[in-house]
Amino acid sequence: MKNISILSIDLAKNVFQLHGLNRQGKAVFRKRLYRADLKAFIANLPCCLIAMEACIGAHAWARQFKALGHEVKLIAPQYVKPFVRVNKNDIRDAEAIALAASLPSTPSVSIKSEEQLDLQAIHRVRERLVREKTAIGNELRGLLADMGVVIPTGHGSLRVLIPELLEDADQPLTFKGRQLIADLREQWLEKEAHIARYDCMLQDYVKENVECQKLLEIPGVGPINASLLLSYLGDAKRFASARHFAASLGLVPKQASSGNRERLLGISKQGNGHVRKQLVHGARSAYRVLLKEDATGRLSEWAKRMQASGKHANKIIVALANKLARIVWSMMMKERGYIA
Repeated sequence: MKNISILSIDLAKNVFQLHGLNRQGKAVFRKRLYRADLKAFIANLPCCLIAMEACIGAHAWARQFKALGHEVKLIAPQYVKPFVRVNKNDIRDAEAIALAASLPSTPSVSIKSEEQLDLQAIHRVRERLVREKTAIGNELRGLLADMGVVIPTGHGSLRVLIPELLEDADQPLTFKGRQLIADLREQWLEKEAHIARYDCMLQDYVKENVECQKLLEIPGVGPINASLLLSYLGDAKRFASARHFAASLGLVPKQASSGNRERLLGISKQGNGHVRKQLVHGARSAYRVLLKEDATGRLSEWAKRMQASGKHANKIIVALANKLARIVWSMMMKERGYIA
């Protein structure tokens, strides 16, 4: 095991497949270990490059391996898949990870800290609750419409109008129908209360974090976006430029070029879809403010110029989200505040 240069690990819940390469790229080691034995094995291994796919548990293992003195490289699954030969199994997966890690051009994923993973977990749970709340609201409106009652869209109608409908004896609702609607409304309110609790957690974190306070100066960036961007971006130095950061969120045009013909399509929608969605929502909110007559600054001038050119509002909003992503990277990279 002394001549291992790259050790790849195919992560799983209980059983891990290891594959080692020497400096010449030749396979010199294969082993299968259980979870309880992995850390002790790595602790007794001479320092080398440990490569893993960026999947569940990878960041926690990476921090442990770095503490033991090893160099760790996390690789996105889409860069490992082309190296899987013929049929897929644990041995070939580990071999593919080692081959991908052996190429200097293979990009790596930055190792997230415990703080970043906590923020990411809060946002994931909150996003799931938002989806469930939306689904319950749509179900309520659909059932009421099926019973002959149509209510306006918006949270206010679910929060205020439904109790009035349930108390109105003239409404065409049966006893069991009223019970069902009342129960669904309670579920909706419960989801709303849970979301508000997570919002408070994020707001408290943003108040105590200096970097998040700087991000709040950017138009369209609130506590949700500030904490989400911080948990995703981490170390800004891992992106070569602001465009690379925007590209990692899928906010740049998708290319379909060939020969001397350059063809650009819509945005690629690669990377973290949740971060991209929230950034576009923030851009949509900022766009309305930037178009006001009393709004000043280069971003406002750009937005007004784009609107005057006749471009569709959605295209301008996505382009604005791209600009916001670049501004975030520049502020984090240069450690400075927002300049309007």
